[in-house]
Amino acid sequence: MKIGEIYRRNVYGVIGTLIFHILLFSTFLLADVDIKGNVKEEAILIDFPEEMLEPEIVEPETEDENTEQINSEETTNTRTNVASNQSARENTTTSTDEFFDDDYLKEVEAAKQLVSNVNKNLAKETVDLSDIEMPVETTAGMDRDSIKNVIYAGESNIVYYLENRYHLRLPVPVYLSQGGGTVIVDITVNRQGKVVEAEPRDNGSIRDKQLFAYAKEAATRTVFNSDNAAPARQKGTIQYTFVAQ
Repeated sequence: MKIGEIYRRNVYGVIGTLIFHILLFSTFLLADVDIKGNVKEEAILIDFPEEMLEPEIVEPETEDENTEQINSEETTNTRTNVASNQSARENTTTSTDEFFDDDYLKEVEAAKQLVSNVNKNLAKETVDLSDIEMPVETTAGMDRDSIKNVIYAGESNIVYYLENRYHLRLPVPVYLSQGGGTVIVDITVNRQGKVVEAEPRDNGSIRDKQLFAYAKEAATRTVFNSDNAAPARQKGTIQYTFVAQ
């Protein structure tokens, strides 16, 4: 009972003492805080080693060194590419020679030689046919009824068809070529007997195409008798048979 009475008498004093100590403790905690509630800032010092404070100085590579290095790399790459290409060509040549047999290679060489010969022939200067001399069959002093439209020159022959007309001069071109074949030339003759047009017909069986030129030139030189009663432009043909020499 006495303890309870003492407590009731001194309770406010105990509470006041507690409050005082709490305030005192809080004052110590807030000693570093100013009235406005801002925390005081203090500088923080960090001690770095001297090795870290001195930056490492790296000397840049000179332009000449870079250029020499690049040129060296390019030269190495170029040599490598050249060696690779040469090796590839050698391998290709070897593989090709091994793949094709001798007969095939001979045919290829023959074809190349043929092409070369054709190119040489095409490169030759074209012969002026007007300068070529041809044997000429004439009917001077002959009776008209004895003149025939077929002329034989050895194994070759010339046959012309021109109604009611006969030749006075008939050039013979059949000795001019080594090749053989028959060429028909369509001709147009005026009243004076001159051949004003001559056009050879195509013949696929003839391999020597020069025969067409010889036949046309011979037909152009042919002269027939004049006939005022004939058409102004009379059509006919001359057929040349060339025998291979």
